[in-house]
Amino acid sequence: MASLVSLLLLALLTISLAESKTYWGDVAALKEFKNSVDAKSMTPGSCLSSWDFSVDPCDNLSSETFTCGFRCDTIVSGSSRVTELILDQAGYSGSLSSLSFNFPYLQTLKLSDNYFSGPLPNSLFNLTRLTSLFLSGNSFSGPIPASLGSMPVLEELLLDNNNLNGSVPTSFNRLSRLKRLELQQNKISGELPDLTSLKNLNYLDVSDNRFSGPVPSSLPGSLVQISMRNNLFKGTIPESFRNLTSLEVIDLSQNKLSGSIPSFIFTHQTLQQLTLSFNGFTSLDSPRYSPSGLPSELISVDLSNNKIRGPLPLFMGLLPKLSALSLENNSFFGMVPTQYVWKTVSPAGFQRLLLGGNFLFGVVPGPLMALKPGSVNVQLAGNCFTWCPGTFFFCRGREQRSLMECRKFSRVIP
Repeated sequence: MASLVSLLLLALLTISLAESKTYWGDVAALKEFKNSVDAKSMTPGSCLSSWDFSVDPCDNLSSETFTCGFRCDTIVSGSSRVTELILDQAGYSGSLSSLSFNFPYLQTLKLSDNYFSGPLPNSLFNLTRLTSLFLSGNSFSGPIPASLGSMPVLEELLLDNNNLNGSVPTSFNRLSRLKRLELQQNKISGELPDLTSLKNLNYLDVSDNRFSGPVPSSLPGSLVQISMRNNLFKGTIPESFRNLTSLEVIDLSQNKLSGSIPSFIFTHQTLQQLTLSFNGFTSLDSPRYSPSGLPSELISVDLSNNKIRGPLPLFMGLLPKLSALSLENNSFFGMVPTQYVWKTVSPAGFQRLLLGGNFLFGVVPGPLMALKPGSVNVQLAGNCFTWCPGTFFFCRGREQRSLMECRKFSRVIP
């Protein structure tokens, strides 16, 4: 009887062990992946240095032989399948361009912040169940493969901080489930393709590239944040941005935008942060307003380092939630509006008001003179005020302009 029980227990244990084994195809794919990485870059203590295929990977995950780097789940037929491949930031190097990426159940691939180089593998499209692809902070080069647009359930695509070039494939408009797209800090050029079909896209960052042409007007209404700073975009803000009803952040700084900033952007129903600094704007359109204020969600506005000429826009002092305003290094003239003054000295008003490097004149308003260092961030240096000594913290940094320079700019300046 005892021997029969022992045999049954042994049989159950054998079945259990068999069911927990890693599927042979995933073992082969893990081996292929490790072999593609430069052995010299697998430092002691790193995930890949611990991978020892003399034992079963999924059975020994988090042990001394497979300390980290992937995750397994039992999905079909009792076999364990690799569902996540997440490497540590150990300085791995090598080219992955010839890999097959034969992981049919992989959902997350994260190789960020290492030194992988060479072209992005075309075979990534084999990962048909992949929802998150993180390749940020490596040295991948060459164009983005059009095959990346054939990943039907992809939700996050991070290719930022590499050396990628060429244009964004038009196939990206097939990534219908994509929520986050990061391409910043590459050498990508051309115009962005039509992305209106990406109905789930919340976050788009293409900053620090070589994109050109007009600011894209064909963007999905689901966007919450748009970052396109430091490119070669021309023109102005598209009227279609009015229809981006979830938008909270716009950063179009350091481009070649020009003309007038449209009034609708200041009363956009959801926009909280607007950054248009270091462009060539020459004017801004004032929205209609009443003395009681404006319907606006804006908290921060940065229009510094443009070529905007005219008096300081009164409506800025009426934006109810605005706490940070930078209009530095433009050609604004006239006196500081009362609305600005009272919003600066009130507890719920401006926490940052930067007006330096313009042609403002007259006397510094008395309530501002009473401000103490550290209470708010105010900058009035480099203007045409009659008296703004460096003893006041908001006058420090540079001298007021000379009377000759001020009158050369405008005869109105006394």
